[in-house]
Amino acid sequence: MTTLRIIPPRVRRALATAASLLAFVGVAAFGTLASPAANADALDSIQKAGVVRIGVFEDYPPFGSIGPDMKPQGYDIDVADLIGKALNVKVELVQVTGDNRMAYLADHKADMLLSVGQTPEREKVIDFSQPYAPYYLAVFGPKALVVKNANDLAGKTISVARGTLEDLSVSKIAPPSATIKRFDDPNGAISAFLSGQVQLMVVGNDVGATILARHPPNDPEQKFALFSSPDHVGLNKNEPRLKQKIDDTIARARKDGTMNAISEKWLRAPLPADL
Repeated sequence: MTTLRIIPPRVRRALATAASLLAFVGVAAFGTLASPAANADALDSIQKAGVVRIGVFEDYPPFGSIGPDMKPQGYDIDVADLIGKALNVKVELVQVTGDNRMAYLADHKADMLLSVGQTPEREKVIDFSQPYAPYYLAVFGPKALVVKNANDLAGKTISVARGTLEDLSVSKIAPPSATIKRFDDPNGAISAFLSGQVQLMVVGNDVGATILARHPPNDPEQKFALFSSPDHVGLNKNEPRLKQKIDDTIARARKDGTMNAISEKWLRAPLPADL
């Protein structure tokens, strides 16, 4: 029997956030003093070069991964292509990690970053576009099991990773008759759900989409969402023209249904109306 092992990329990357932001501040300060190019208008520079360099993860399915044809694929890859078309330039995907991506942005190795969650700490050092993709925690369960809201958790068994945001979020809303089974890591919680030890599980929508794509025997679906922290495009500060262009691109793609189609394709769920 093959064991499904999924380590949520956001969990791995969160460990590097503080160090990454400190590195960003240092690189940004040095870059301002040492590089005249750092003061150029980013949108003009991109259009003159004919290329936009977009930092993406390649270990973050369904947002970014390497496909069977050995080419990058995923939600963020489609969004990167969308941005390239809007700017009328070629797209150069820059592979980044949680450790280096803020420094890549500050040092102008990337013009922008995808899959950036907005936090007070990050707001001090970078700017954010309007949200383009949902990231949230959700309850997942078999289609045959009717669960529409927190009240429907009554009498159900639910798996979570102990001490995580998933654990805290569902513990706040679950009725007293719900049984929350806590496991040492996310993979334990997922395996318990897939093997039928519990009726429901709470995971991020990225992990949930990966599981749904495998079509497991218990035929799961997303029941309802909990905590939300959507993805934004991360940009260097003081680039209002580039930020406006990205915001306009996202707004247009949401209005004409393009962004919803990307969400349906990769997350197997429509783009939330309140994103």
